[in-house]
Amino acid sequence: MIADDRIVVELANEADTIRFGEDLALALKPGSCLALSGDLGAGKSTLARAFLRAMADDSDLEVPSPTFTLVQSYELRIPVAHFDLYRLADGSELDELGFDEALSDGICLVEWPEMAEAELPKDRIRLTLSHTETGRRAEIDAPPDMAARLRRVLAIRQFLTDHGYGTATRRFLSGDASFRAYETLTIADGTPLILMDWPRRPEGPPVLDGKAYPKVAHLAEDAYPFVAIARHLREIGLLAPDVLAVDYDQGLMLIEDLGQDGVLDEDGAPIAERYLASVECLAHLHGTAPVRDLPVSPTHRHHVPDFDPVAMKMETRLLLDWYLPWKRGGETASDLERQSFSDIWDDLIRMLADCERHLLLRDYHSPNLLWQPEATGLKRVGLIDFQDAMIGPTAYDVASLVQDARVTIPPALRATLLEHYLRQRQAQGPFDADRFRMAFAIMAAQRNCKLIGLWVRLKERDGKPGYMRHMPRTLAYLNDVLSHPVLAPLRQWMAQAGIEFSESRA
Repeated sequence: MIADDRIVVELANEADTIRFGEDLALALKPGSCLALSGDLGAGKSTLARAFLRAMADDSDLEVPSPTFTLVQSYELRIPVAHFDLYRLADGSELDELGFDEALSDGICLVEWPEMAEAELPKDRIRLTLSHTETGRRAEIDAPPDMAARLRRVLAIRQFLTDHGYGTATRRFLSGDASFRAYETLTIADGTPLILMDWPRRPEGPPVLDGKAYPKVAHLAEDAYPFVAIARHLREIGLLAPDVLAVDYDQGLMLIEDLGQDGVLDEDGAPIAERYLASVECLAHLHGTAPVRDLPVSPTHRHHVPDFDPVAMKMETRLLLDWYLPWKRGGETASDLERQSFSDIWDDLIRMLADCERHLLLRDYHSPNLLWQPEATGLKRVGLIDFQDAMIGPTAYDVASLVQDARVTIPPALRATLLEHYLRQRQAQGPFDADRFRMAFAIMAAQRNCKLIGLWVRLKERDGKPGYMRHMPRTLAYLNDVLSHPVLAPLRQWMAQAGIEFSESRA
C-alpha cells in the first residue's frame, strides 16, 4: 500500500523484504541518504544486504556488518557507504567517518540513525521497519522527488505482480538519452526479460508554432508505437522483441530479452559480418510494401507519422541553437546565418521529394542491434528502439548505420556497407542508385547536424556530458558527406560559420 502522505509497504516474509531492498536499489541515486530504523529483528540487516547485492548485481556479495567498523564502503554502480551508528559516542563523530564525502557522489545507507539525528541530512529518506501480526511493515518518509522515485519502482513491482511476474529479480540495465530507463528481470525459471520504464515526459517549452520539440519531431510519447512497429517487423520476417505485457497509461512494458551480444567486438570496433547482416535487414525492410496504419489493439491503431520538412529542419537547427553558442563561447548564430542555413535546407529537402520513402526505424545503429549467434538469415540481428519510427527517405536509416554515431566505421567498411545495400536493393528490382546516393548524402548531413547539436544539449541542459565523446566522430562524418556536390552550399555555409573539421576523426 502506498499512502498519500507516506509510503507504507507490507512485507509478508523475508522474501518480500529482500525484494523490497532490491527495489530500493533501483530508486536511490547519488546524494541519497537512506536512514534505516527499527527494533532488533525487524529486518534492517536483511534489507541492507539485499540492497547492496542488488546494487552490485551479485547475489553472493559478502556484506559484513559495520557494527564494529562503523562504516563499510562499496565501489558499485553507484558507490555506497554502509554506516552502523549504534556504537557512535557522539553525533559529531559522523564527519570523521567521511560521511559528507561519501554522500557527495554516492549513497549513504545508515542503520541506527537515531545516534546522529541532528547531524544527518534533513532531506534524508526515513525508513522504519516494524513487526506486524502477519509479517513486517516498512514506512517511508521522503522528500517529494525521492518519494516519486520510490512510488515509481513500487508501481513497477505491482505491474509485474499483476501480470504474473511479481517474484522476478530486478536489476538496473541502463538509461538512454530520453526519459526511458530499462531493467533486466529474471523470472523463476531463469528466463531473462526486459522492463521498459517509460513515464510520460513533462510538456517542454514550445519550439515551433506553440508545440514542444517531441510533437514537432514526432517522437513517441507512449508505448503504442513500439507495440505496433514490433509486431509489424516480426510479421515481415525481421526480429523484434515480443511484447509480453504493457500498461499504456503508466508507461510500462515487459518485453522479450534479445540478449546483450551486439555488433561490436570487445574493443568497441565494428564487426563487419554483423554490420553487413544489419544492412541486409534494412534492404529487406525497404523491399516490403510500405505501411501507414498499424493495428495495436481492437480499439487502437497507430498512424505512422511522416518525417516531414518541418521535423527535418527543426532537427538541423540543433546545430544553430546549441553547438554554435557552445563553440563560440556563448555567441549565438546571427539572423543572417540562421536564414541562409534555413534556405539551404529548404533546397536540400525539396531535392528529396522524388526519392524513395519507407518506414524509418530512426536510430538504426550499434546500441540498438543485437546479434543472435544461433540464428540464421535475417533473424541474426535483433532490432530494438524503434518507437520513433516514421515514413521518410530510406537513405536515413542506411546513413544511421553506415555512419554509426557511437562507433568509428573505417572509410573502407563504410563504402563496403553502402555498396552491399545497393546490390541488395538492385537484386529486388529497378532501383535508382545515383538518386539514392544523393539522398544518402542529404540525410547523413541532416542527421549529423542534429547530433552535433544534440551532444551539446545533452551536456549543457540535461547534465549528460558523456555524449560529447562522440563529437569528433560526428564532425568527421559530416565532413565526409559534405564532399558530395549536392551539399556544396552547406559546405560553404559551414566554412563561413567557422566550423572546423581539422580535429575531427572517423
